[in-house]
Parts: sequence; structure tokens; C-alpha cells
Amino acid sequence: MSFTFNTIKKAFAKEPKYRFRQAIKAVYAQFVNTWEEVSVFSKDQREQLDQECPLDIAAKAMPSGDRRTAKAAFRFGGDIVEAVLMRHPGRNTVCVSSQVGCAMACNFCLTGALGFKRNLSVDEIINQVLYFSRELKKENQRVANVVFMGMGEPLLNYDTVMATVRKLNDPGLFGIGARHISISTCGVVPGIKRLAKEAIQLNLSVSLSAADNAVRNTIMPINKTYPIERLLLAVRDYIKQTRRRVMIEYVLLKDINDSPAQADALIKLLGRTLKELYFVNLIRYNPTGRYQPSDRETGKIFKSILERAGVTVVERYRFGQDITAACGQLAGRKHGFTKNNK
Repeated sequence: MSFTFNTIKKAFAKEPKYRFRQAIKAVYAQFVNTWEEVSVFSKDQREQLDQECPLDIAAKAMPSGDRRTAKAAFRFGGDIVEAVLMRHPGRNTVCVSSQVGCAMACNFCLTGALGFKRNLSVDEIINQVLYFSRELKKENQRVANVVFMGMGEPLLNYDTVMATVRKLNDPGLFGIGARHISISTCGVVPGIKRLAKEAIQLNLSVSLSAADNAVRNTIMPINKTYPIERLLLAVRDYIKQTRRRVMIEYVLLKDINDSPAQADALIKLLGRTLKELYFVNLIRYNPTGRYQPSDRETGKIFKSILERAGVTVVERYRFGQDITAACGQLAGRKHGFTKNNK
């Protein structure tokens, strides 16, 4: 098991409280790899800490060919989860996982094919960000953004995700601004309602990917529980309460949801919300074996129809497809872990 806030606290149980604060700052704000780097502690204490509470994170990294993306597989107990570092000009974003597997079974997503095993803990999610923070420190860079868009449905691990968000946002720890943290949901309506009441100003993304219930029922089974009308009513209420923009994610699937008629239906559908406070993020399907991605011309036409109607549209860059790190491709592969890996 990787170290946790509590194991560090236990290691400093007999020390003055300021020593514990120094330790937490070193690990979660200065991103040290070992206690040996923490010069405010004596040599003997550092050696003891390295024995009693080592700061190792069991992870295997895989960079993409263009070096803009790196995927890491993490071993947490007997489970493997994946997270992704995406390098944008001037900022670095980490996409974290919140569960082992996923119960939502969206059939264009490899994680959904795994089924659900368990929720991740705060420390397990935090350590995904910490790992990449340590790597970026070597280049005098930092993690600027965190998105909960990896393995699992964040709003089904709500309390843990929000506790993680507060640690990421803490200026004494990672110090990542709330407006630089995003939570993506496939449409868990009760979770959206809870999120609307939070004081912290996060970003919400909603994976819609269809403009009618018949199509969405086929590709996203959650729609049978929370159909589009109920989902968008929750989104509308969220916007009214928070005045925060919501990103509508739309994965383009060839001959499934990419026709001009579907674009027109999407315009009509979203017109019922507060138009100035949402935007559509078009995502080209990253192959997972079941569908084909829409061709470029079809995607271009779909986008232009939305734009002519005054809908703000962005297209997601396809980070890490060569290392199966793109949207929908995370599947908790072992990546060389053996029984001896801690």
C-alpha cells in the first residue's frame, strides 16, 4: 500500500505538530521523492522515515510518441488504475481516475467494459497527481489543471472526490485553483444536484453524446435511469445556481450520432438551457473495438451546423492515442507490473 496522509501523521505522532506540517508541505507542496530531500529533519530522522514511511508510488509510465502525453499505471493494493498527463502550451493537465473500473457500461469506453470493482480513496487519487507533480518538478513545471475524466464515474464516489478536490485546492498543498479542476459525469443526476450546492467553483462536464433517448439508451445505459430530459433539467438548475459554464461532451460515432439531423436535434435540445453558459466539446471517437470514428468531413459538417446556430464548439485534441491514453481508452492494464511490485 502506498503512503497516505494518515501514515505520515502516524509517523509524526510523537513529534511537535509543526514537524507534521513540515512533512506534509514537503510531500504535497514541494513534491519530494524521499525523506532524504527534507533537510529540515535530522539525518537520523530522515533515515528512520525512509524505513517506516517510504514515499514510493508504485507506477509504470508510458510516454506518447509526440511527448505531449504520458500515461501511468498505478498499483493500489491488487488493483491497477491509469492516469494521464497532457501537456498543453503553457499548462499541464492530469486526468485522474476515481474508481477501479466503472459500473456505467458506456459501450464506447474500455473502462465501462471492465465493470465496477471499487471506489478509490482520497490518497489513491491524490497520488496520481503527486506522481506527475514529481515528474514535472524535474522540468521546473507544475500541474496546472486536474480533470476527473479517467476510469470510473466521479459522482458515484462523490464524498471522496470532493475531499480530494479540497486537498488539491488547498494553498498549503497542491494549490490548484478550483476553476482549474473539472469533474466529468455521464449523467448522474443526484450528483449534479449535490455539486450545485457546493461552495467551491469547480467545472462540470456532462457526457451527452446523443440528442435523443433512443440513441443514448443504446450507447449509454445510464440514460434508462436518467433520461436526457431529466439530465438537462439538472444541468439547467446547476447553471442557474452556480452561474458556471457547463461543458457538454459529445463523442462522434460514425453513423450513430453524427448526422446533420442529430446536430439539429442537439441544437434544439440545448436551446432549452441557459445558452450562454454551456459549450459543446466534440470528441472524435478513439477506437475501442465497437464503433468507428466519424470521418473528418462529417465532423466538420456537424460542427458547422452547431456554430451557425450560435453554439460555442470546441474540439478535443486527441492526446495519447498511440499509448491508449485517449478519451475512453483507459483500461487498467498491468504494464509490466509483477507480483513483486509494491
